[in-house]
Amino acid sequence: MLIPLRDDNPTQLTPVVSYAIIAACVLVFLWQISLGANQQAAVYSLGLIPAVLLQGASLPPELTTVPPLATVFTSMFLHGGWLHLIGNMLYLWIFADNIEDAMGHGRFVVFYLLCGIAAALAQALPAPGSGIPMIGASGAISGVLGAYLLLHPRAHVMVLIPLGFFSQVTRLPALLVLALWFGLQLISELGASEGAGVAFRAHIGGFVAGMALIPFFKYRRVKLFS
Repeated sequence: MLIPLRDDNPTQLTPVVSYAIIAACVLVFLWQISLGANQQAAVYSLGLIPAVLLQGASLPPELTTVPPLATVFTSMFLHGGWLHLIGNMLYLWIFADNIEDAMGHGRFVVFYLLCGIAAALAQALPAPGSGIPMIGASGAISGVLGAYLLLHPRAHVMVLIPLGFFSQVTRLPALLVLALWFGLQLISELGASEGAGVAFRAHIGGFVAGMALIPFFKYRRVKLFS
């Protein structure tokens, strides 16, 4: 497994939207922690549950806090633990600034949300009767990774490679890092059982959506495969 640490891809635009998303996810997670024993109730209230969204299943009245459609968005800001949050925010911190730089703040907001919607549908549609809540920013962030792959495959990413008791830090092309990441999602989805704790289909759907959308969202002056 490769753990990205940073890239060597400078930007001209301060990625204020990316920073705001990171701040929002951290604040929401701190709020989740503050709930104590009620954290699970918040996940069911604000997470995306396919059966509720697609088949009209009902939650207990005390858990029905937002309309089912709104959970497509609220679920993007919830996380299941510190590792879930830190992993997602690390990828967002490293890769999102260049995507925001390529399209501007306003377009990036729309792009990010559309990738999150595509990821949610990719996870939910194959199992519309599932009662398992889906949470996390990883689907939308996967869209950022897909866009980065097409925009900056020649950029280099500093990665940590855990090797048992030892670790290796090295620079690898973004094309290799992101292709390996996507391949791992495909392999993991093929081997995943129903009810697995990671939404691999959402990662795949978000990544493909990011690749499909980036040509339409980037500035004309920004070239693909740069």
